[in-house]
Amino acid sequence: MTPHPAAAAPAAVHALVARAELDAQRSAVRFAYRLTGDVARLALPARAAARRADRLWEHTCFEAFVAVDGDRYYELNFSPSAEWAAFAFDGYRRGMRPLPLDAPPSIRVDETASELLVTADVELRALGGAGWPRRMGLAAVVEERSGARAYFALLHPREAPDFHDAAGFVLSLDGSAR
Repeated sequence: MTPHPAAAAPAAVHALVARAELDAQRSAVRFAYRLTGDVARLALPARAAARRADRLWEHTCFEAFVAVDGDRYYELNFSPSAEWAAFAFDGYRRGMRPLPLDAPPSIRVDETASELLVTADVELRALGGAGWPRRMGLAAVVEERSGARAYFALLHPREAPDFHDAAGFVLSLDGSAR
């Protein structure tokens, strides 16, 4: 992923790689984010019980946007705290509401001095079940202890960071990017 040019990448981040894989046996999608760099310089939320929470994107947070049909899409947020959020939208930033999940995402956080790995498994039923591969956008907000934030994505289609722009939904689970 690349940082948005309007907000310089934190010096503490050397690389940020994200991927999504379909686990057909478990009927789930696995989202994995690997940040390498000086992890001690990052503002990471304290570990918490895995639960739904709001406004996770205001701090270090890893995100996935999944196109559904027409203009509809889902937003998933995974915090290094192990908290999560899931929203459904009717169109570009319209009709936002909580996305009901039968089971919460299974989130794993592994941290060393030079690496932060956040992995989240989400049941396919929550994401509309059949009809894969879907177009997706993977993104992250990374905050340093200084308060500086950077916005990473596979593609930045606008002059200002905006992960909701469907032009940034360029990943497909068949391994292709558009």
